[in-house]
Amino acid sequence: MSRILLAPMEGLADPLMRQILTAVGGYDWGICEFVRVTESVLPNRTFLRTCPELTQGSRTDAGTPIRVQLLGSDPHYLAANARRLVKHRPAGVDINFGCPAPTVFRHRGGSALLGEPELLHAIVSAIRAEVPREIPFTAKMRLGIKDHSLAIDCARAIEAGGADELIVHGRTKVDGYKPPARWHLIDEVRRAVQLPLIANGEVWTVDDFRNCQQQSGCADVMLGRGALADPLLPRRIRGELPPESAANESLWPMLVPALAEFWLGVRLRVRPVHAGGRIKQWLMLLRRHYRVAEELYTLLRPVKEAEAIDRLLLERGILPHLPNEVHP
Repeated sequence: MSRILLAPMEGLADPLMRQILTAVGGYDWGICEFVRVTESVLPNRTFLRTCPELTQGSRTDAGTPIRVQLLGSDPHYLAANARRLVKHRPAGVDINFGCPAPTVFRHRGGSALLGEPELLHAIVSAIRAEVPREIPFTAKMRLGIKDHSLAIDCARAIEAGGADELIVHGRTKVDGYKPPARWHLIDEVRRAVQLPLIANGEVWTVDDFRNCQQQSGCADVMLGRGALADPLLPRRIRGELPPESAANESLWPMLVPALAEFWLGVRLRVRPVHAGGRIKQWLMLLRRHYRVAEELYTLLRPVKEAEAIDRLLLERGILPHLPNEVHP
């Protein structure tokens, strides 16, 4: 049986969103947003803030295991932080070799390391020495920086360093998130290593999932933005719900409680001046599949006040009640 995994998405899949998506169901495991490592050993509170699931067996409320991702370029400090992290018994440890964000790239993190296979090997080896074998240890990479010429060298370096599995996003750093994801190039990497590969990138529908599997040769697939665009996608893939069609609107009521829980959670955690941006961000993705989400986005787009959004969501039947506790 293929595994369906939830990708780490900085600024999108925070602890609240992970809770929402895994409650809708269908995921085998996921990875939290990255923990940035520089020249220090981070305090325990940093790991717990980024991955609060660590306080409950490294699982979401729905029971989905969540692994912790480290990002950095110094093997010594990454290893030292991994040593501290594993004391929390995470569901797994992942290392970020794929983030394309300009700030991360400028500070020699994420995808910036894909031009240095020797450094990838040093990092993975150093962390492997600190992660007990019973804790899964993975890495996530892109195909390269400007091209995929070093993709196989990078994968082999990660394999030789001792990672258990490798997640490959089918784009380069320069590609960003522009389609297409080149799943066939993931297959070239897969054929060059013994390390089990997981494919990632541009999977929005059940057909995308199947095509990604076929072209990449990978049974297991990690969902990124497609997970937010259709929270029901994992269950569609598993055959528990019908594939995408005009029937999407009949399934929208299944997502209403999730949208309500998300907004109420945002109102508890986020200052009112910033709260509206969070729900609009999600609706922008949801509208790819759901007409009602498009209507909601159009309605809320000009509204800045969180209290006004509260009332509109209540009037539209999204909220069961107005929030009675909000962020100060």
